[in-house]
Amino acid sequence: MPIVKVIEVISSSTTSIEDAIQSAVAECAKTIRNIDSVYVKDIKAHVTDNKVSSFGVICNVSFRVDEA
Repeated sequence: MPIVKVIEVISSSTTSIEDAIQSAVAECAKTIRNIDSVYVKDIKAHVTDNKVSSFGVICNVSFRVDEA
């Protein structure tokens, strides 16, 4: 039976929420294998001069642990 681990990561983007999520997955994929899913816990938009300047997400990234 596979074991699944979950880590929480925070990512941001000046482009979009989707880009912030993609960045979170890409960064995790540098050191983690077998990523199965991403659950977006929270979304935040930063405002500068009355305009949205960046987007932030808090994500739970789930991945399967290799069996020994």
